[in-house]
Amino acid sequence: MFTGIVQELAPVVAISEKDGITRLEIGLSPERRSALQDGASVAINGVCLTVARQSERSVGFDVIAETMARTNLVDLGVGARVNVERSAALGDEIGGHTVSGHVTGTSQIVSVAHDQANRVMRFEVERDWLRMLFHKGFVALDGASLTISAVDREAAWIEVSLIPETLARTTLGFLEAGDKVNLEVDPQTQAIVETVERLMRDPDWRRERLS
Repeated sequence: MFTGIVQELAPVVAISEKDGITRLEIGLSPERRSALQDGASVAINGVCLTVARQSERSVGFDVIAETMARTNLVDLGVGARVNVERSAALGDEIGGHTVSGHVTGTSQIVSVAHDQANRVMRFEVERDWLRMLFHKGFVALDGASLTISAVDREAAWIEVSLIPETLARTTLGFLEAGDKVNLEVDPQTQAIVETVERLMRDPDWRRERLS
C-alpha cells in the first residue's frame, strides 16, 4: 500500500530487455535505499514494482510486458525522471489517500494553464473510469495523490490545480500537453460505485444482500 505522497524524483539510469522482461534501473538516493530489501514494493510513477536487485548506483526492477503496455513506463528513456514512493509502513502518516499501485490506465494531458502560482492541468479520461471520479474527490496521477478541481463528464476530462510544492516534487512539474500519466482511481470509491451500480441494475442481487 502507498499513500500517494511522492518521496523523491529519481532518474532512470538504464533500461534493457531480456526474455520479454524490461529491466528498469532507477537511481534512488541513499536515503531512499536505506534498509530497502530485495522483494520490497516501490511505486514508480504510481506503478507497484518489486525490487529485484540493488547496487551502489541504482535499484533494479523487472517489468512484465503487460505492465509496460498499460502504463507510461513504456515511454521512459535513460535520463527521464520518475516519481518514487516506498510502501507505507504500519503507523506512517497518511498524508494523501490509500493508493494500491495497481494502475487503472494512462491518461493524456490535453491542456496546461497557469493561474497565478498554480498550474491547472486537464486530463482526458476514459468514460468507463470517469464515473468513479468526482469533483473534490481523490485521484492518483503518476502516483501522486491529488484532489480533482473540475470534472466534465460530457467532454470526458478532469482537472487538477497544482501548487508550486507539488510541481517541484513530482513529474507533473515538467509534463506538457500530449504527455501521458498513470491514473489510478481511489479503490474505495471504485468499490462503492460498483456496488451501488450493481444494486440498481440487479434486483435479485439487491434482495439477497438486504434480506
